This record gives sequence, C-alpha cells and structure tokens, in this order.
Amino acid sequence: MDKAIDLALVGASGVVGNKIISLLEKKNINIQNFYPLGSASVGQEVTLNNTNYQIEDLSSFDCSKVNLAIFSAGSKVAKEYAESFVNQGVYVIDLSSEFRYEENIPLIIPEINGSLLEDIKKPSLIANPNCSVSQLLMVLDPIHKEYSIDFLNIATYQAVSGTGKDAIDELYNQTKDQSMEPNIYPKNIAFNVIPQCDIFLDNDFTKEEMKVAWETKKILDQNIEVQATCVRVPVVNGHSEAVFLRTKNKTAKDDILQLLATSEGLTVIDNPKKLEYPTPLENANDTEEVYVGRIRSQIINNENWISLWIVADNVYGKGAALNAVQILEKLIKNNKLC
Repeated sequence: MDKAIDLALVGASGVVGNKIISLLEKKNINIQNFYPLGSASVGQEVTLNNTNYQIEDLSSFDCSKVNLAIFSAGSKVAKEYAESFVNQGVYVIDLSSEFRYEENIPLIIPEINGSLLEDIKKPSLIANPNCSVSQLLMVLDPIHKEYSIDFLNIATYQAVSGTGKDAIDELYNQTKDQSMEPNIYPKNIAFNVIPQCDIFLDNDFTKEEMKVAWETKKILDQNIEVQATCVRVPVVNGHSEAVFLRTKNKTAKDDILQLLATSEGLTVIDNPKKLEYPTPLENANDTEEVYVGRIRSQIINNENWISLWIVADNVYGKGAALNAVQILEKLIKNNKLC
C-alpha cells in the first residue's frame, strides 16, 4: 500500500469539494490525517470513509500538520493562502485560475503532461486546468500527436454547476418562476442560452474563452491557433463542446474513431444511424470518462478538417475533482509526499 498522507482540503463543503471526497474514497487514497478547511463553512461536518470531520478555519490552520493541500475555493482564497502553504513545505494542488498562466507553475493533465511532476524536487504549487480545457485536450492530445493540429475552433456549452451551488439554485428557481431577476448570471438562465462565461476582455472575447486558448497552448502546443466561444446553457451538470480542428496531416473518420477508441480516459459513442452520441444528461453524472461522438472529417480547399462533439462531467470528472485527485495519485506514485 502507498504511504499514508496527511491531507488538507480547502473548500471541502463546496460542490467540487464534495466530489473530491467521493473520489478519495473510491480510489482508496491512503489518508492518515484529513483536515477539511473553510471560512464561512467552519463548524459544518463532512464525511470521509465513514468518519465525520468538522471543517476548520483556514486562516488559523497549522500547515505543518499536512504534506499536501487541495485548494477548491476559488482564486481569491488561493491567492491569499496557497503560496504560504507551499512556503511551509506543503504541496498544493489548486483548482482555480489564479496560478495557471505563471510560467514556473505546471498546469497538469496527468494523461498528457503528468511527466512534469517527476521533475518537481520540493513542495510546489501545481495548477489544475479549466474545466472545459481538460476534457477538450483529452481528445485533442492523441489527434495532435498523430496528425498535428494547427487550428482549433470550439464552442462550449457549459453547465451551471461550473459556477457553483447558487447557480444551480438559480436555474431551478427560474424554471418555476420566470419573472425572477437574475443574480448569478447577467441574464436569466432558465429556458435560455447565454453567450457569455466570465467577463469580457478588451479583445471582445470573454476571460473563459481566452482561458481555452491560453491553456491549450501551455499544455498542448504554443503553435495551435485557437478561437473559442463559451456559452452558458440551462443544464445542471456536464459541459459539452462542438469542436472543429484543422490538421497538417491528412486523416479520415475511421482513423480518428480507431485512435480515440484506444486512447486512455475516452469513450467513443458515435453511431448516427442509431442516433447514438453523448449527452450531458446521459453521460455526465459522476462519470470519469470523457465522451466523444459526432466525428466527421472533411477536405475543404485541400485542408484537413475534423469535427467532434465532446461531453464530460465538469465537477466530478476531468474538469475538476477527478483531475485533481489524479495529480495527487501521481505525486504519491512518484514518492513526492514522503
């Protein structure tokens, strides 16, 4: 059995925090001491492996009690506390966007660039990618290695769970009373589609759209040109993506089907004749796999184009909790937490 770790979970009572706890149990992570941390949630209880734990105050927590901390409480909390944990000898996995774009901080999807963790020689900060990017690159990585992607256009259809519990409540409440004024989103989300995730930047793209571009380049290849449109949809859980990409090397649908069907972490559902393709309702509820379908290939003006539809659980799955726990597993495997 792997050596037991002492683990702190910041944001333990949140939507993603709860899923992280479920995955720690499912994957039998050997935890000697567990410390759920928070601020407004102090005193509440969470359960890990049939043991109840009271959430402790993050601001007064003694970091020397742990050798790893997972931060799942947003950029503001990460900015205030994450680096102080590292400075006191703690490995930190941060799910926020606060540190993703710093050159010296690894942005990790274990199946793609997990080898970077082997180079870490001391307690460090490790960033978890954006929820849309993780599932996207799980599909793009094998295609890029084989056929060399040079241009990517993507439209994301993002569930409200990505914004948290209050957003889920807002969707439910607005379905019952459409006169309710929006609070979490700029417009009503019930029975609607909002072509805005995060704030608009000076280039008229939203910050979420630029995250897709920045993180694709940092993790996969700086030379891939990226255009993204990120849309919020009235779906409780599960992000979907319509992806259009150009490759330097010629390919065909059957080649892509075979490649993705044999790639780690992916499940192909692609049978148009039987109306079989992934949907968030069917395939994105506490699921680990990234699902891909609607695979098409075209030659347009002598250019090689591939079209895809991708669905994954953005909370439990690769978009958040699962990827963070997989990073933890990789650190344990590499004996970084001894």
